[in-house]
Amino acid sequence: MPVPPAPSAPHVASAVDPDRPDLTPAARRVLETASRLFYERGIHAVGVDLIAAEAGVTKKTLYDRFGSKEQIVVDYLATRDARWRAFLAGHHDPVALTPTERVLAVFDASREWMAAHSGKGCSMVNAHAEISDPAHPAYAVITGQKQWMLDLFIRLAHEVSPDAARELGRSLMLLHEGALVSDGLDVFPDAFGRARRLAAFLLSAARDAR
Repeated sequence: MPVPPAPSAPHVASAVDPDRPDLTPAARRVLETASRLFYERGIHAVGVDLIAAEAGVTKKTLYDRFGSKEQIVVDYLATRDARWRAFLAGHHDPVALTPTERVLAVFDASREWMAAHSGKGCSMVNAHAEISDPAHPAYAVITGQKQWMLDLFIRLAHEVSPDAARELGRSLMLLHEGALVSDGLDVFPDAFGRARRLAAFLLSAARDAR
């Protein structure tokens, strides 16, 4: 079975630099403030009046830079996704790690990311609970990020077991996403540790079956 090409970001996310040098200081405050409020309170619960007030800008400045609340939501999710991808890249050294270790490094990175940045769960999962309309401009960012993760797992799985790459990658994705939700809800301790151990078992079984 042919392996899919290395995953690429959806258009809206691929154009986003996580450090956003294109933003003016006022626009940066708007985005940082909106990002914090959206994540802490929910997207629908936060209006432009609150964002502008907490960012210390006028609504005119907000609309001049972003045009609409929907665009701020797009930029919030796309920037967060870009930061996650940069963070994950720091855990993947193709020289130092074996194929199995590269897969498990995703779970390690996610555990670190969630502990440092995501006390209320995965921002994409949370956003999808509020944005389920494919016509919303942020919908493609949400689904594109998850597709990127699935493509990543399939590509990494191909290095472990080429013949089983697609099914193994999907199973790894299920473990990863289940850990994201369980960790965010604090259902039981160390969801990522449990998911990582199950992933290691699947990878070992896939290697032995070759």
